[in-house]
Amino acid sequence: MNPLKISKLTLIGFFTLSLLFSVSCQKQRVVNRDALADSVKTEFLHAWNGYKKYAWGTDDFKPLSKQGHNWYAHSLLMTPVDAFDTMVLMGLSAEISEVKKLIFSRLSFDRDISVKAFEINIRLLGGLLSAYQLDGDQRFLNLARDLGNRLLPVFDSPTGLPYMFVNLKTGKTSGAVSNPAEIGTYIVEFGTLTRLTGDSVYFKKAKKALKELYVRRSALGLVGTTINVETGAWIDRSSHIGGMIDSYYEYLLKGALLFDDAELRQMWKTSVQSVNTHLADEVDGNLWYGRANMDSGKIQKTWFGALDAFFPAVLALDGQMNRARRLLDSCFKMWRLKGIEPELIDYKKTEILSPEYALRPEVIESTYYLFYFTGEHKYREMGRVYFKSLKKYCRTDEGYAALKSVVTKEKADRMESFFLAETLKYLYLLFEDPSKIDLKKTVFNTEAHPMFIKTGRTVQ
Repeated sequence: MNPLKISKLTLIGFFTLSLLFSVSCQKQRVVNRDALADSVKTEFLHAWNGYKKYAWGTDDFKPLSKQGHNWYAHSLLMTPVDAFDTMVLMGLSAEISEVKKLIFSRLSFDRDISVKAFEINIRLLGGLLSAYQLDGDQRFLNLARDLGNRLLPVFDSPTGLPYMFVNLKTGKTSGAVSNPAEIGTYIVEFGTLTRLTGDSVYFKKAKKALKELYVRRSALGLVGTTINVETGAWIDRSSHIGGMIDSYYEYLLKGALLFDDAELRQMWKTSVQSVNTHLADEVDGNLWYGRANMDSGKIQKTWFGALDAFFPAVLALDGQMNRARRLLDSCFKMWRLKGIEPELIDYKKTEILSPEYALRPEVIESTYYLFYFTGEHKYREMGRVYFKSLKKYCRTDEGYAALKSVVTKEKADRMESFFLAETLKYLYLLFEDPSKIDLKKTVFNTEAHPMFIKTGRTVQ
């Protein structure tokens, strides 16, 4: 036989095998994605069943001591309400039915308790609004409106900046020293409540709070960490994107998208430009965001933490993809320092400052957004790493536990509702078919409760 023919046949065979191998790998990736999504659902049920078995009807589950825990004198069903829309997205019909029975038979906000309005808003009001939009049961909206009315007194400060606490029964407020996150994280929920009820008071109060905070930014366009809501005077003038400020920036953008609000869009554009100019910090080729004085813009602390890891998601949602990619790469480096992310590090020294891991979702949330917008497989591979770490270090025989230390991996007796509402939801969506959620029509609140954009209609 002609040697040239042999060579051609060999070459054809090689390319045929290569093609078959490539197709096989692609199929395997799809199978792995499906298997991982199913596995996340299995772990959700593992955690939920622990709550159901030992903490039914309470706010949170303590997985080590195997008992329930309430935030206040009366349970507000924090975990069932927070987890409901995750069950809907996962198609868990039996669990959906039993949770609805629990909520409608036992949840009441007519309680003489002083609650932290921010947490109640993002977990309960957000959860109820999402439940109504996904399930359609009017009773969810009735509960949401009742709760919204009981939260309204927080906005009755001299400045319109909300107080931190409100008594659900009496309307008495307290907590004049607050922060941008707790002041500026209402527009998504309260605006949705306005859209669903037709009552403009909710949207107006929440937007006024955002505007009053925005006008108090520094000449550099930065906000500080704490402020007095009665006087409008800043107390702690350090600026960053972490806890106590984080969701203020998130809601400027999400409020603009959800309600097609030009004023909020401009506030976001101005704010993110200032943040990128003064807080972004490059160290050894890696992008981080540090902590600066709001007046000078000079970075004072090279601190970055688990809560800061929400920012790649927001940048991606805004179309700032290169910056989002680079920051998420840094977040992933933080996760891999000890096999699971610590609460806070000094990124310049590569030193852990707060070693606990509270089952937080933010880095997983950002990874989901990056995968959604790019379709790049590397982000699902990141998700696989997160999921493996969670199962290895946080899984218990009856649920999941936070860690006291990512160094020692010692567990803490705590499984907050956001683990079911956010952490496992974003993991599930990362491995699921991306068409499950359309981010052009959906905005997640900061607790991962989906709210739906209504095109052609603005809220005033």
